[in-house]
Amino acid sequence: PHYPNGQAALFQRLSDNIMYPNNATEKQFIERVIVSFVVECDGSISNATILKSAGKPFDDEALRVVKAMPKWTPGYQNGSAVRVKYTLPITFRPK
Repeated sequence: PHYPNGQAALFQRLSDNIMYPNNATEKQFIERVIVSFVVECDGSISNATILKSAGKPFDDEALRVVKAMPKWTPGYQNGSAVRVKYTLPITFRPK
């Protein structure tokens, strides 16, 4: 599977939409959350879960952004669309 307009567009969307959690601003560290999800046969996202946590506020924000993504182009195997598990690192930088 791939994100519409490619990986650069995916990382730009994440950069534009990820917000450093307000209740975590006293730390001011770069944090990384790793999210796993399934790209369904129709390109929709399902089963988003946290594989590597940076704490609840970061995890919740990462899941929010992943679940709000537009449909992807699904993966294909032998000419048929298939469900594919995808892992995505999301980096939080204080602004």
